[in-house]
Amino acid sequence: MPQSEASQPLLRARGVRKVFPGTVALDGVDFSLRAGEVHALLGENGAGKSTLIKCLTGAYRRDDGDILLNGEIIDPKGTIDAQGYGIGTVYQEVNLLPNLTVAENLSLGHQPTRFGMISTRAMNARAREVLSQYGLDIDVGRSLSSYSVAVQQVIAIARAVTLSGKVLILDEPTASLDSHEVEMLFDVIRSLKQRGLGIVFISHFLDQIFTISDRITVLRNGRLVGTEATRDIDRVALVNMMLGRELEQEVRSHGKTHAGPGEARLAFTGFGRKGRIEPFDLTIQAGEVVGVAGLLGSGRTETAEVLFGVAAHDSGEARRGDGTVLRLTSPREAIAAGFGFCPEDRKTDGVIADLTVRENIALALQARIGWMRRIPDREQKAMANDYIRKLDIRTPDAEKPVGLLSGGNQQKVMLARWLVTNPSFLILDEPTRGIDVGAHAEIIRLIEELCAQGMSLLVISSELDELVAYSHRVLVVRDRRHVAELSGGEITTDNMVRAIAAPEKEAVA
Repeated sequence: MPQSEASQPLLRARGVRKVFPGTVALDGVDFSLRAGEVHALLGENGAGKSTLIKCLTGAYRRDDGDILLNGEIIDPKGTIDAQGYGIGTVYQEVNLLPNLTVAENLSLGHQPTRFGMISTRAMNARAREVLSQYGLDIDVGRSLSSYSVAVQQVIAIARAVTLSGKVLILDEPTASLDSHEVEMLFDVIRSLKQRGLGIVFISHFLDQIFTISDRITVLRNGRLVGTEATRDIDRVALVNMMLGRELEQEVRSHGKTHAGPGEARLAFTGFGRKGRIEPFDLTIQAGEVVGVAGLLGSGRTETAEVLFGVAAHDSGEARRGDGTVLRLTSPREAIAAGFGFCPEDRKTDGVIADLTVRENIALALQARIGWMRRIPDREQKAMANDYIRKLDIRTPDAEKPVGLLSGGNQQKVMLARWLVTNPSFLILDEPTRGIDVGAHAEIIRLIEELCAQGMSLLVISSELDELVAYSHRVLVVRDRRHVAELSGGEITTDNMVRAIAAPEKEAVA
């Protein structure tokens, strides 16, 4: 069935609102899906994509608004209820049981029986028939885990369509697939589209969005930015919708208040990890800020995690400026090499909410010297009070649980944790996200001060104007590859947006 142009959508969200304590996750969002179309849902971290999907599938109870299927209001009270209405979801991490066979996964909860016993023969026959519709001719009696992620994705889709059959939501289905596997999955999506399913496609890969989708909806900060036909929007306009700014023809002076980069401090050659970030070369100088720009999921955080050993590199090598080879296969080794890393999600991966400010600040230094040589409480307290003063951390004392501080002050505690280790190389992933204006300015000032003191920094930010202000160089990352490097007067929001938006086949200088 070709894409429907009928005025009545297959699925519609109308004025959907969802509020969590202290956060409006969705603020009156409208969304529509037609039968026989692939509708891409895009937005940066915190845009509201996942919340909207969970409201559509009943995983979250919305606070206001309506969900309509074929023009009739529905109220799914959970994912099983949503399946009954015909709405199925497949996530990036395949939510099937790897220890069961392919046939058992496809029939789970609906196994054919004979004389009250599960009929393995009938179950396998049904599985082969279902998978033949997707071009898969495999041994359905083998365990799911014996097949590639791409095949598992197709099996998950087949199950979702069998159980639902009207709407299919695909949440980052290609994140772990190579180009051949992506094309195989796209063939499946096209066949489902022809059968009249409405497909919601969530991805951070712009090339894939323009290849497979018919329409694109962008959310930002829980609000609808707009919906456009894919054929009617170009990449630069789409990136601007996602980032929330117009192109700026700006060139700022890069004569910083400090002397600027000095001698080479670190050199990464062919550094990368399959499935996370393609091999890249990167030299970092003393007193240099290297910015990293790109959309969420483009490879920004993956670059940081590979450099810090969170995800150990499987290609390339790292050397100091004097040629010494560094072993960086774990965070422990990175810390020993003088690296520090403030991750993007400070609540999950950064601060430990129930520990005190003092305990949080002492963590990295304690890890470096070893847990058998505990830092005395008196030294921890002196160290914490020193950085509370230096960074103006707003807390009554060092013994307050860090989870009770504001987001900006938690961010400064995380920075203090690494500064006490006196790192030569500090990685900051979205250091100003989710903090107030005052703390925002203080963090930027601190970045500039650390740079002036000779520290090397890699700073990831979706705030492109920030990168313009303090970066000596900016790496642009797209589709898990480093695609451009800008320096000096080349560092403008205009150039960054164009590099982020450029088609894969277009060469980027």
